[in-house]
Amino acid sequence: MQPLYKRYIFIFLQVLLLCVGAKAAPLTDTVRLTLQQVVELAKRNAIAAKQATTVRETKYWEWRTFKSNYQPQLALSGTLPGYNKTYTQIVQPNGSILFQPVHNDNSSLALNFSQSLTATGGTIYGTTQLQRFDDFDRNSVLYNGVPYGIGFSQPLFQFNSLKWDKKIEPLKYNESKQAYIEAQEQISITVTGYFFDLLLAQVNQHLAELNLNNTNNILRVANLKFELGKISKNEILQLQLEQLNAKKAVGTALRDMEIAALNLRSYTGQEGTEKIALDVPSTFSDINVSADKVLAEAFENRSDAIAFVRRLAEARRDVAKAKGQSGLIATLSANIGFSNSAATIPDLYRSPQDQQVVQLQFSVPILDWGRSKSRTKTAEAIEQFTTYAVEQDKQTFKQQIITQVTLFNMMKEQLTLTAKADSIASEKYQIARERYVLGDLSITDLSIAFKENDQAKRDYVASLRDFWGAYYQLRYLSLYDFEKQQKITYK
Repeated sequence: MQPLYKRYIFIFLQVLLLCVGAKAAPLTDTVRLTLQQVVELAKRNAIAAKQATTVRETKYWEWRTFKSNYQPQLALSGTLPGYNKTYTQIVQPNGSILFQPVHNDNSSLALNFSQSLTATGGTIYGTTQLQRFDDFDRNSVLYNGVPYGIGFSQPLFQFNSLKWDKKIEPLKYNESKQAYIEAQEQISITVTGYFFDLLLAQVNQHLAELNLNNTNNILRVANLKFELGKISKNEILQLQLEQLNAKKAVGTALRDMEIAALNLRSYTGQEGTEKIALDVPSTFSDINVSADKVLAEAFENRSDAIAFVRRLAEARRDVAKAKGQSGLIATLSANIGFSNSAATIPDLYRSPQDQQVVQLQFSVPILDWGRSKSRTKTAEAIEQFTTYAVEQDKQTFKQQIITQVTLFNMMKEQLTLTAKADSIASEKYQIARERYVLGDLSITDLSIAFKENDQAKRDYVASLRDFWGAYYQLRYLSLYDFEKQQKITYK
């Protein structure tokens, strides 16, 4: 018995060395990445990140366009030259028409200034104009111009778009800035899924190769036992079946790992042929997340919270617009200045004649068959519906956050349990393998230990995925970094 016992010990040690070698074998041409590194890669290179940046730039320039509407405007316009040589019809005193040759140049320049008035919706403007007319047939030159003129135009009883835009456009711009941060956090959520797809595939591939290696070694031990009459042929067949299944599992795991790696590379915009090896992310148990804290941050940071205010403001604006387009619509315009005509430019500015223009344009519907009232009532109904819809969306928003906080805290507890289960299953597997080599365990019990160990490791990776997915979802919902205890911002 002594030589046979030593032989068993030798085989057992050989199995252990092979297992250790499988764990310690270095990877060649391999890039090791952590979850945080993968997230940063995605935020820099993902197509979704570039799209978010483009949307942010578009919203920025829309904001600049809005701001320019409230700034003074200065424009130079003119016709240089206004040369004309043709025949044109001339109406004679008796009503007949003669076609006379025309050969002239009518050029003009105008410098116009305008400034919108936000409070009233009116416009103040100023102008200076110069016109030169050259009659080549009669060899004469005549100047006409407005040395300066100022005026204003004021809509009366009308909708003031400038006033409402000043309330709504800043909300839309702030909403777009927070939406950009949300897009970045959504990238974190998406790439976390790809990360754990590949991590689980790598765990499965490692387990499959380890199980195949262990099965091969145990089969060699079993063959020796069979030769000595210690086990039955059925046990050998069972191990051979386990060996075939282990080989199939290795092939399947390699295929899944290649697909998962391709998906991760594609999303993060990575090129190259080197292998990707992912580090199992660590966890943090010292973060305490309360629903009140997340709700407070969400209503302060999220674009949805800004959108609640914007949607109500837009509904009120539409009511004001419907009312402003009903009933009396009038515009008061007035301007004063000087104008003159002369044969030379200096004479044009000598003793110019003053000019004044005042006019009131108005429109009053006499019979519109209730059209104005219908527009107003429709806008008011939409405003009421929007109020209810916003209130409902707020409730959904709150409930989503409360649910996510509960899930996150549950995931923390679940992760602790699965980590403990993984440790127990791994230890149980090691003991089962040693007992089988020593002849103290059946092949059925060993197979069960195999499966329990594999499933425990997969469950642990799945728990890690749920934990980090819930964490990044909380960041997305609140735009708050719970590790650094600060709001999330991006330049």
